[in-house]
Amino acid sequence: DIELNQINSMPLIQKVIDSVRNVRLVSSRPKLASIPHLFAQITQPKNVNCVIIPRVSSERRDYLPASFIDGSKYKVTDSLFTIATNEAYILGLITSRLHTLWLRSIGGKMKTDFQYSKNVVYNTFPFPNISKQRKEELTQCTLRIIDERLKYSEKTLAQLYDPDKMPEGLREAHHQNDLAVERCYRSTPFNSDEERLEYLFKLYEKMIQEEKDKDTLFAKEKKTRKRK
Repeated sequence: DIELNQINSMPLIQKVIDSVRNVRLVSSRPKLASIPHLFAQITQPKNVNCVIIPRVSSERRDYLPASFIDGSKYKVTDSLFTIATNEAYILGLITSRLHTLWLRSIGGKMKTDFQYSKNVVYNTFPFPNISKQRKEELTQCTLRIIDERLKYSEKTLAQLYDPDKMPEGLREAHHQNDLAVERCYRSTPFNSDEERLEYLFKLYEKMIQEEKDKDTLFAKEKKTRKRK
């Protein structure tokens, strides 16, 4: 909350801020040079709960170790993606086998580890509209996952999600969550990961076709190009 005029009494800080101003003046958003002491973009809203997703996660994991935080108490770094939401079931969806399989299939890599992306992974993940009852079912599964984690509060998520050391209670909670997530897609269980992926890609193709038919595919990019 510092004011720009207070910076004059801090020469070293002022030098950095002057450098930021110069960079912004010749950038694609020169208006930001008027606030060189402030972040250009704050993606975590104030006082809102968030699902947090690691940008990079070990390829050995069966599940993405996403978590839920109180946005009024914690701020996240750029090593995490955030989804501002009070809906607990979103965490269950993100940390499900289906979503991890989608990440494994189309996401990027950091060496051989998974690299998450909002555009490539999150925005493309096909998920159907679900009923209030389904949301409640997923919420209960998610809360069970959180409860199982709390039983091992002395351990980090990296330790809990090591596939060789994952506690059986947590593994079973994820299994029940996986079944609940898959019931959102169809009533009959999937027989293999190949079948799961085939189903997801068919939904993705349908989703893209619908966007094309509505002429909304890449609408934001079209607007940006038009402005330029």
